[in-house]
Amino acid sequence: MPEQLLYAVEVTLNGLMAGVLYSLVALGFVLIFKASGIFNYAQGVMALFAALTLVGIMNGQVPFAHLINAIFGTEVHHFGWHVPAVLAIVLTMVVMVGFAWVVNHFVLRHLVNQEPIILFMATIGLAYFLEGFGDLMWGSDIKKLEVGLPQGGSFWIEENTQWLGFGNENFYGFFLDRLDLVATVIAAILVIGLVAFSQYTKQGRALRAVADDHQAALSVGISLNFIWVLVWSLAGFVALVAGIMWGAKSGVQFSLSLIALKALPVLMLGGFTSIPGAIVGGLIIGVGEKLFEFSIGPLVGGATENWFAYVLALVFLVFRPQGLFGEKIIERV
Repeated sequence: MPEQLLYAVEVTLNGLMAGVLYSLVALGFVLIFKASGIFNYAQGVMALFAALTLVGIMNGQVPFAHLINAIFGTEVHHFGWHVPAVLAIVLTMVVMVGFAWVVNHFVLRHLVNQEPIILFMATIGLAYFLEGFGDLMWGSDIKKLEVGLPQGGSFWIEENTQWLGFGNENFYGFFLDRLDLVATVIAAILVIGLVAFSQYTKQGRALRAVADDHQAALSVGISLNFIWVLVWSLAGFVALVAGIMWGAKSGVQFSLSLIALKALPVLMLGGFTSIPGAIVGGLIIGVGEKLFEFSIGPLVGGATENWFAYVLALVFLVFRPQGLFGEKIIERV
């Protein structure tokens, strides 16, 4: 097999892995938009806050330690214990469910039947509040997240794909990051679980009813408050998974909140209301930007990964604004 073709296959596989990580973030947007029609600008910050909370719990860090020390003149930073990763993840999920309740009780229930732009502006305010709150609670230093996920390339895959080069000394096999492989499996399980929940459970059917018509759902006895707490809790769980994957990959730092920007082209391609669309859109963006950088990047000076996704999303907005899996809006006059 020609050397360039082998590299193109390797780039495609790595693009698929990157696309899965984009899709994890986009899933949170889709869940909230389906249930409430709210574009949650705070989804990326939720992933950051979940990762910060997870690291803080695992390391036994005292919440608001800097504030406490500044007020009382103490030097308290840690409780002196470490929490196992699995238990820390469970406790972090409890925190995210509590966050969902707080958002519904203090924000959403006061904005029922408001214009979408007002709800969107509320999530912008929520994003900046949560980012500052996370900074105050856990500190702004870069943190290392270790939950037992594998790191680095897979030597097994390299050794078992080297033969594809047919003796080519410059080809050492496909380099695939083990963390990306794990993220792919987790994302697949997560999507299957969310689709099954949406289609086959009472709460999932209630969620879809609320998404179709709030007033009609209320008239048949569906609690809007419960559904919103549920869907924000699910989005918090997705944010936690995304925060773990991205945090383990590049460290837990405040730039982690910017991954939400990468999810926007994914949503434009897949559609704002489709869970499978979030996955397909992520894969298209991941593969597309990697292959474009591999084939066209050297001709235009490189760095095409920074803008390729947005240009592709712009093309979709012009010709198919509802995305590949979104429902086509037909207005009659």
